[in-house]
Amino acid sequence: MGIVNIEDELHEQLRRASRVSCRSINAQAAFWIRIGMLGELNPGLSFQELAARELKAAGVAAPDQTMDQAAA
Repeated sequence: MGIVNIEDELHEQLRRASRVSCRSINAQAAFWIRIGMLGELNPGLSFQELAARELKAAGVAAPDQTMDQAAA
């Protein structure tokens, strides 16, 4: 683990976004870094597609899929 130096304005944006997302500042920074890295590695995918892919890989089902499975 290390320290990353960022501009004061970016840190302020992290602080604000972390409150909205109910994440720590570090968790928000890690989220943005991960999404940015995934975006660079998968330039043809939208943010929504990247997020859906990561959620699926983690075993999180969309609400309609969960309800369909419960009804079966």
